Amino acid sequence: MRESKLNGMFFLLALLLVWELAARAEWVNPLIVPAVSKIVGTFSELLWSGQIPLQILASLKRAAVGYALAAAVFIPLGIFMGLFDNIRRALEVTVEMLRPIPPPVVIPAAMLFFGLEDEMKIFVIFFSCAWPILLNTLDGVKNIDRVLLHTASTFGLPQRKIIWQVILPASSPQIMTGLRVSLPIVLILVVISEMVGSTDGIGYFILDAQRRFRVAQMYAGMLALAILGYVLNQLFNLAHRSLLPWHWGMTKRME
Repeated sequence: MRESKLNGMFFLLALLLVWELAARAEWVNPLIVPAVSKIVGTFSELLWSGQIPLQILASLKRAAVGYALAAAVFIPLGIFMGLFDNIRRALEVTVEMLRPIPPPVVIPAAMLFFGLEDEMKIFVIFFSCAWPILLNTLDGVKNIDRVLLHTASTFGLPQRKIIWQVILPASSPQIMTGLRVSLPIVLILVVISEMVGSTDGIGYFILDAQRRFRVAQMYAGMLALAILGYVLNQLFNLAHRSLLPWHWGMTKRME
């Protein structure tokens, strides 16, 4: 596994080297595709000046609120839909009609209801994260061995304790999968919503740089997003390893 990561790093460095040489030799238009060294230099300037950190923080605030709200609403809903067939049947048509709607399509409607404030962006993130979290939680609950539930009922545990002590731990790997699938969606939607209507955030920063033809700054914003995505993924892996060490170890053994 370590060797494959090293190979991936070498491949990335090779791509960046080709990019640098192509820009310096003007095989591509350097005004449109600047050299990697120029992009990194611009990124460093924007980083130390505080411009990029401020934009990232604005985006992260919206992303965190939308992501947390989606988890707080749709994990319990997925559990109840998995436990009670009448709830699942009542909501199934609504879920199956809303789920295929591309999240960017929701932005115009969200703008009508919430304007261009943070509430619009938070709602779009909330909507886009809902379905991976809900469906993975539902699938996790439905796949629990029913013997566990019957045993818990036999011991006289109340429904609340069965949910906390049996259902939630047993379905937690699937819940973590839903949360992980939602993580890149959060970044995508916060950037799109900021490009459509915002005066700050990394999405607005990238679009504003493109409009002003500050191409190196535009690519620096994209580099910041790439680094942010990688860091968030590593933090999620750390949380996964801390919260579900048994599942993390089993997953690594299977790789």
